[in-house]
Amino acid sequence: MVDMKEPMESHIYAPLLRASVSQWRQQGKKGVWIKLPIQLANLVEPTVKEGFRYHHAESDYLMLVHWIPDSPDALPANASHIVGIGAFVMNNKREVLLVKEKHGYFEGKDVWKFPTGVVNQGEDICTAAVREVKEETGIDTEFMEILAFRQTHKQFLGKSDLFFVCMLRPLSFDITKQDSEIKAAQWIPIDEYVNQTYNREHKSFEYIARICSTKSQGSYGGFSAVRPSSGKQNYLYFNGQDFKP
Repeated sequence: MVDMKEPMESHIYAPLLRASVSQWRQQGKKGVWIKLPIQLANLVEPTVKEGFRYHHAESDYLMLVHWIPDSPDALPANASHIVGIGAFVMNNKREVLLVKEKHGYFEGKDVWKFPTGVVNQGEDICTAAVREVKEETGIDTEFMEILAFRQTHKQFLGKSDLFFVCMLRPLSFDITKQDSEIKAAQWIPIDEYVNQTYNREHKSFEYIARICSTKSQGSYGGFSAVRPSSGKQNYLYFNGQDFKP
């Protein structure tokens, strides 16, 4: 793993890289990772000319990799999935918190849907669900359970998508919608949400609506989040069988 930090002219860098790859080959090294910060973008071309390929990029760096041996490349691929959440929030009147979006896929479709969003790097699914509801509707919530999840492929940027349907308990009720993204936000009776034409015409949405409706009647158990004392990750246990971790 080479983490480049100091500025360097490409005519100096190229022969140094070439000599390093030769030395790594003699040492039996296999995979080489070079991290180039954005301020060293001048070194991308000479790195590629030495046999490196793009692996992934973030806002402030590009990662390039090279498999040295004459054998199949065994370097792990870039992250394959994007993780998203949909938030099922219901008050004691059996009304569900729903939104209509201004932009994106649902623009102009007149569909009431759950608040949704993408989980940030290093963010728990539970935290992301609470955050998205707050951002889109101004409603404070508490995470309760994951009710369902689905996997789809060839979505945004060709990635696969994992989408988690989360049940949250409302802690406030007065809506303040996010004007930049949300056209409308409202508490709507759950039966009205479930019976939307769009849900009936799209099986995955109908399936999720049926799960949430069943949960609202107390006939369904999901996954609750338990943080073990030995680590910082959230582990999700199925609680429908009264499992006590």
